[in-house]
Amino acid sequence: MNDMLNGIPEFVEAVEAGGFSAAAARMNLSRSAIGKTIAKLERRLSVRLFHRTTRTQSLTDEGQAFYERCRRALDEIQSGEAMLESGKREVAGRLRISMPVLFGRRCIAPLLMELARAHPNLELDLSFSDRVVDLLDEGFDLAIRNGPLRDSAGLVTRRVARHRMVVCASPAYLAKRGTPQAIADLEDHDLIAYARAGEVKIWTFPRADGVDIEYMPKTRLRFDDLEVMADAAAAGMGAALLPCWLIRGQVLAGNLAPVLTDLSGLTFHAYAVWPQTPHLPLKTRAVIDLLAARLPQVME
Repeated sequence: MNDMLNGIPEFVEAVEAGGFSAAAARMNLSRSAIGKTIAKLERRLSVRLFHRTTRTQSLTDEGQAFYERCRRALDEIQSGEAMLESGKREVAGRLRISMPVLFGRRCIAPLLMELARAHPNLELDLSFSDRVVDLLDEGFDLAIRNGPLRDSAGLVTRRVARHRMVVCASPAYLAKRGTPQAIADLEDHDLIAYARAGEVKIWTFPRADGVDIEYMPKTRLRFDDLEVMADAAAAGMGAALLPCWLIRGQVLAGNLAPVLTDLSGLTFHAYAVWPQTPHLPLKTRAVIDLLAARLPQVME
């Protein structure tokens, strides 16, 4: 009875990761160790679970049926552990979190370091990437995403903060070119735009009547990195629309000055996203609650 689960987590991981090598990377094991564990499981069951070639592994019919039962069994075990864990005060265990690079580095990671310092048995595996990861396929427990959410099937979301945007430029640039007083004045200024895949992002300014004003910046400077945009604006290259949390230090240092302050820049939200589960583990809840409580202060 004690040996019944031996090899099951490795088998399930190999199926869901798409192969032995990917499973080994997820579980911090060698490919050989995964292969030997599954071979031992096959000998114990007296059945072949995978068709193997030199490059790929695919499930046999017996392997597919066995996987479905094992997945349900592991889900029940994980739900039971989460239910018991919810009654404990200690935040412990491994947590894989995906987040945008700059936002994660500047705003999220410092808060998570505080949490890790307060809970020595909490293991954090942080991934910084601007792509939208597949939480289920890639084995993430939690992701932080900005802006409108796309497909959220099988996922749970919680809004944890908002990004407030502001147009800014260096004092030296404004002294030379003048300070814009209205959106129409931007036509006479050098602008620095955010662009991705060759597409320039429109500047959006909400109005009280609910009809947003959209302005397409005409510019010769386009970047897909907000930090570089802030540096270019501070260097006097023009005006840029940037998050308040990013430029706060530059404003305090006198390197950047907000303009068009009577207009509210586009506000968009940050969300915590995680796979739907009957019982949310305490470690995951602790991170979500921390971000919901502290991120709004960090980002103003």
